[in-house]
Amino acid sequence: MHVVILAEFAVPSGGAEKVALESAHGLAAAGHEVTYIQAVDGAVDPLLDHPRLRRVCLGLHDAWTRPALAAALSGIWNRTAAERLARALAGLPRAPDCIHLHQWTRSLSPSIFPVLFGTGAPVVLTLHDYFLACPNGVHYRFDRDEPCGHAPLSAGCVAAPCDSRSRAHKLVRVARTAALRWAIGPRRLHVVHICDESRVRMGSMLGGYALEHHRVDNPVRVTREPPASPAAGDALVYVGRMTREKGADLVAEAAHGAGLRALFIGSGPLEAELRGRPGVEVLGWQTPEAARAVLRQRARALAAPSRWFETGPLTVYEALAAGIPAIVSERSGASEKVRHGAGGFVVAPDPDALAAAVAALADETRAAAMGTAAYADFWARPMTMAAHARDLSLLYDSIVPNRSCAAQQSRGPAPVGAVPDTRDLNIA
Repeated sequence: MHVVILAEFAVPSGGAEKVALESAHGLAAAGHEVTYIQAVDGAVDPLLDHPRLRRVCLGLHDAWTRPALAAALSGIWNRTAAERLARALAGLPRAPDCIHLHQWTRSLSPSIFPVLFGTGAPVVLTLHDYFLACPNGVHYRFDRDEPCGHAPLSAGCVAAPCDSRSRAHKLVRVARTAALRWAIGPRRLHVVHICDESRVRMGSMLGGYALEHHRVDNPVRVTREPPASPAAGDALVYVGRMTREKGADLVAEAAHGAGLRALFIGSGPLEAELRGRPGVEVLGWQTPEAARAVLRQRARALAAPSRWFETGPLTVYEALAAGIPAIVSERSGASEKVRHGAGGFVVAPDPDALAAAVAALADETRAAAMGTAAYADFWARPMTMAAHARDLSLLYDSIVPNRSCAAQQSRGPAPVGAVPDTRDLNIA
């Protein structure tokens, strides 16, 4: 089977790209022919170096690096993105059996959807966020620091000053969401939910689309090693962007109350504020390998107390795989993987609830027992790249129509390895 993976970057700048890269590598390792199309030129992760994987770059610009007006217009409808994507797909030596999209908001825009549907191949979109329905993508009121209660594109939604940047950004995003609804229209779109709660919540927000819903766990790039020793850890660790919606401020408060260090890996708007608090240590962004090493050496527990309905923070699963207890928000999709009171705690995203969980883990015996349970739970049903590729293969097999076989035959046999004249092709 020939699978096209479409994402905006070829490095893990966020969770969506990380999953896209690991999916591409896992599918190639499982024997599929994979074409990875990246929208924005730049660095390339070594995961894409595989003999059954070709890479195509569209040479587009990240909207965040462009002047405001140009970024706004291209965000609503990027004609160049559609044209270059159409050329890239037409130039492949073999028609895709399936196209899997992971991110489209920073360079591609809704303009790509008619191009994708025009291939005749099933189109799959993983819902890493809420952009398919919600203009700001997280269904969260940044002006109130609370989840949003409005129906997407309702009068209340359009009027709400909920964007993390400005009212002007909100209006642009409203226009983009309207363009998205028009671009998809009545066409059948396969959506992948990465947690059960997302399927329930998003199902009520997506009434205007013809969707097929699927459930596949995200992959976690881990190998099985002996479990860590959380009882020896001296810190409550937070990994990711330091923002209020992710609850970074709650971590600092809870750790201080329990007599632990609050150790932050990452950066973000709250970084300066957090650095000024007692007992806080900020390491900045680290490589995945360095972050995992810090977790194993320093973590009594990992904390992810999101205030927004986060779909599935990968750092939680990485901690569980290492035998480190996780304290997660009840609003997070990761809560489905944490047995409350066994491998960690599922709590409300407020200071008192988080502080009580951290205080319980101050007991070394309990921290050790919870680490053992976390490790056993994860490896009983591991969310590895191989498991992810297996589940995606089953999904693709169920949706690829028989007529794709005839299309493959008309284009010739599938290549055994990489195709030299299309590998690392730049369409720009």
